Amino acid sequence: MFERVLVPLDGSEHSQRALETAIQITKKFRGKMTLLHVYSVTVTPVIVPEPITLTPAGVPVVTSAEISKMLEAAREVGRKILMEGEKSAGSAGLRVESVVREGNIVQEIIKMAKEDQFNLIVMGARGISKIRELLMGSVSEGVIKNAPCPVLVVK
Repeated sequence: MFERVLVPLDGSEHSQRALETAIQITKKFRGKMTLLHVYSVTVTPVIVPEPITLTPAGVPVVTSAEISKMLEAAREVGRKILMEGEKSAGSAGLRVESVVREGNIVQEIIKMAKEDQFNLIVMGARGISKIRELLMGSVSEGVIKNAPCPVLVVK
């Protein structure tokens, strides 16, 4: 029934509990688990008038090298989160793979669930701050509404 389980991880307590639950489900159904970390680095472009000396004071100019460093740092954080998840799943004797993606969290989870035909998504109830959730909407809510398979949200 649940041979392919997708577990999005963000490093929060809720996602850790979701991983523990997913391990038990995957073991019971002798399935395979895929851990997913999605990161997003948002850089808001600033329109700078010519010549460059007319840039308003205090407006930071971000170079492409700095953006590359931010992206690599975000990827590295994601890899570390997934490595911890792999240790937990591996010590339980499960087959596990890890994937790091960049983009909109909800869209990437849904895209992967559809592409790889997962039978179940197990995710944490909350990984972002309450204020950010109110402004952007809940990740778990977005996944529940759009997922091609059952979603188990763990508190």
